[in-house]
Amino acid sequence: MRKKKLTFIICLMMVIASVHAKIKVLIVDGQNNHAVWPKSTIMMKQYLEETGLFKVDVYRTQYTWKGQREKEFLPLAKVGETKDLKEPKHDPEFAPKFKKYDVVVSNFGWKAANWSESTQKALEDYMENGGGFVSVHAADNAWPDWKAFNQMIGLGGWGNRSAKDGPYVYYTNEGELKRDHSEGKCGAHGPQHLVPITVRVADHPITQGMPNVWLTAKDECYAKLRGPAVNMTVLATGKDASGKAPTDRHEPILMVVDYGKGRIFHTTLGHDDYSCEGVGFIVSLTRGVEWAATGKVTQAIPEDFPTKENSTSRKFVLNSK
Repeated sequence: MRKKKLTFIICLMMVIASVHAKIKVLIVDGQNNHAVWPKSTIMMKQYLEETGLFKVDVYRTQYTWKGQREKEFLPLAKVGETKDLKEPKHDPEFAPKFKKYDVVVSNFGWKAANWSESTQKALEDYMENGGGFVSVHAADNAWPDWKAFNQMIGLGGWGNRSAKDGPYVYYTNEGELKRDHSEGKCGAHGPQHLVPITVRVADHPITQGMPNVWLTAKDECYAKLRGPAVNMTVLATGKDASGKAPTDRHEPILMVVDYGKGRIFHTTLGHDDYSCEGVGFIVSLTRGVEWAATGKVTQAIPEDFPTKENSTSRKFVLNSK
């Protein structure tokens, strides 16, 4: 009888432990043309951990680029010594243990130096076998020649991408989804502004419960993205309302992609710290990371989520704990 009781207690403890086990997140960064990156990494880490769902680590290249504007945030990642350079430089020792994590968040950007072939292959294998990946803002500018990475993110920008890399994908003003194989450059945006976001798939776990239209904080509306766009669903689009829009169409802003057994969430939002303070950015990020890791979302849409008429933000205050 005592043995049965002990077995029951052990099983109960295992169930409780599994229920309370946190999602393991790895943010990778170090080279990004957006000088906010040391701060935005810490912002995203804090946003995720404040939900109570995630445990977040950071893995950084030993050679960093554009790290000086927000240098006071560099040590907060607890990655040890790094060296900030005038240009991106390949780090042969950059080798995160992806398999230890449920989801990987990329805060790299345009001109980031290539990863080693072994590290690229490690991410590919991780995703093929059911890993999660999240691409934030300029992360989709990186590595135009890495075929598997471009399949993972679905669409990319800049980096001399062209029609050879895949079609433009967008919604017309009449609401038709287009895959446009015409020639043309890749990557553009107008001035930063409050971008109206239109939800295109309202029943996906990430977007479920969001208003049909809502406003970002001050941010960029990426346009003219192109790529393989295989197994990709556009969850939400943005229409540049800056008055100097590079296109007259609705551009992908939130996307999901299947790659092997893995799941990818791709957001083009998050240009600077004030952009990352937008409630739309915060909520879509934390829900997107949860979905990429688990395939579901347990977080409710908060009362301060933006609407069609009102943009909302939360001033970032660093948690001193």
